[in-house]
Amino acid sequence: MASGFFAILDDIGALMDDIAVTSKLATKKTAGILGDDLAVNAEKATGFLSSREIPVLWAITKGSFINKLIIIPIIFLLKWLYEPAITYILIIGGIYLAYEGVEKIIEFLFHRNKKGHEVVEESTLPEEDEKSEKSKISSAIKTDFILSLEIVIIALGTVIEKQHPLLTQILSVSFVAIIATVGVYGIVALIVRMDDAGFFLMKKSGNKGFFSGLGQVLIKALPIVIKILGVVGTIALLLVSGEIFLHNIDYIHHLLPENIFSKFGLGIVFGLAAVLLATIGKKIISIVKPAKK
Repeated sequence: MASGFFAILDDIGALMDDIAVTSKLATKKTAGILGDDLAVNAEKATGFLSSREIPVLWAITKGSFINKLIIIPIIFLLKWLYEPAITYILIIGGIYLAYEGVEKIIEFLFHRNKKGHEVVEESTLPEEDEKSEKSKISSAIKTDFILSLEIVIIALGTVIEKQHPLLTQILSVSFVAIIATVGVYGIVALIVRMDDAGFFLMKKSGNKGFFSGLGQVLIKALPIVIKILGVVGTIALLLVSGEIFLHNIDYIHHLLPENIFSKFGLGIVFGLAAVLLATIGKKIISIVKPAKK
């Protein structure tokens, strides 16, 4: 009886060891996409009123966990039923990311008519604030879904290479997904609360000495960091989408070299095509709707 119990413990220990080793390898493989994930989500989680930053970030984090709860079983099911479907879903997701990236660039270049006071005055309307907040949260969760999908697929590819049993695969991929969410949104939380940390340091030091100066630096740096995140997040969207196209469309994979320029270029090309199709679709809908009335 005792020997059977210790045999079970030994099996559990071996399983945990396999999960730890496999998760470590999968985390290394996903490190690149996690960096892009951080840049994109940090940009998505900024630009809110100070009192709303943490509630908004928590809403996005919960959405990210739900995304992974949806993605992981679906990916394993598709792997068993029809594996090519995973590639098609990933390509569609890449088109969405490219669309978002190009749309941001177009918005920046051609639709920046409003200046400081107009924007601030409009943002003070409670109903507009609530609508804008919900829209940004929804957009962030959708973007997170695609990034989470790629993280899960890369992690799954790593555990499959090692030919581990199904249980080890599921637990390893799930562990990587959880670590990705906690790590990324934990760092984002630190970024968006830089100013609060700065005020805290100034208060505790009585506005004197090194810590007071550090607090002032943190407060002044936050707007700059947010602007940088806006640029880096947009570039990351295009690079991630370009990488998806480069790795998952055979013709493109054999045609173009794998470097940052080809990835960025692919993101721009597919994004422009997506924006064009979306614009045409909106025009057609706007023409058809009055005709029906």
